[in-house]
Amino acid sequence: MTEVIQYQPQGVCCKLMQIKVNNGIVEDVEFFGGCNGNLQGITNLVKGMAIDEVIKKLEGIQCGGKPTSCPDQFAKCLLKYKQSVSV
Repeated sequence: MTEVIQYQPQGVCCKLMQIKVNNGIVEDVEFFGGCNGNLQGITNLVKGMAIDEVIKKLEGIQCGGKPTSCPDQFAKCLLKYKQSVSV
């Protein structure tokens, strides 16, 4: 069953992320705001990838002098989602 997650990232240019997840796999992600080309690239790279793998690859990435980035915020969203569905 596909679930749609909406997440408002903090401290980045992107204002909203909408992620479709099915059985622990990222089916699609849409970013609203932010660096369009880079975020399209991330979208294409993570489609079909397991949530844990996305988190592993994107968590902790910084943007310029910021302590976070759109990829890092995406990882934070997926971590929050995982915690909400854990038993």
